[in-house]
Amino acid sequence: MTDYGEEQRNELEAIESIYPDSFTVLSKEPTSFTITVTSDAGENEETVEVTLKFTYVEKYPDESPLWEIASQENLEDSDTEDILTLLKEQAEENLGMVMIFTLVTAVQEKLNEIVDQIKSRREEETLRKEREAEEAEKCAFQGTVVTIENFLLWKANFDQDMAELNSKKQKDEEQSIKGKLTGKQLFETDHNLDTSDIQFLEDGGNSVEVDESLFQDMEDLDLDEDDPDFNPLDLGSDED
Repeated sequence: MTDYGEEQRNELEAIESIYPDSFTVLSKEPTSFTITVTSDAGENEETVEVTLKFTYVEKYPDESPLWEIASQENLEDSDTEDILTLLKEQAEENLGMVMIFTLVTAVQEKLNEIVDQIKSRREEETLRKEREAEEAEKCAFQGTVVTIENFLLWKANFDQDMAELNSKKQKDEEQSIKGKLTGKQLFETDHNLDTSDIQFLEDGGNSVEVDESLFQDMEDLDLDEDDPDFNPLDLGSDED
């Protein structure tokens, strides 16, 4: 019959000697403890870290221990999910044997892989930005690629702008010409002028009032208009 308690105590002593600075006992009934696992330093001395919490079940190691991630540093959510999946796979492969050291070692290797992935992601990001900068520079040098669609759109806008410009130019020229025409030329070119005169006549010329009393004594005047020396202004001087 397996003495589960004895196996657990022996493993616990071994784990404490292997990880003296990162091993912490949380409780004895049930036995629960944490181990902090840190990756090797990366290219820029960056590291990732995870603190694993293990709890022995009554029939460990014939049954898997309980585990969880108590804390982590510099890990993405996807990284922590991968670690939990890894722990489950390793526990199933090592049932019947004490496995804490095996589990921690697997996590250690996984953290080192994550650091390498961080380096690769950083390099890919750098390359991506360089490619985007090159593409932007190339587009700025080449300009916009002409397609049938954008050419037709440009042509429609260009024709509209030219039509508006020509219309404005024509109006300006007409205004300039009108400013230089004589009265006769204005009359000949602007038909509104003769229609305004006709309208004036149709209205009976009511806008002009004549004082008829001024001409009542005209019949008494002896006007010899056939006289070559006749001057209407002399009439006023004779009366004086």
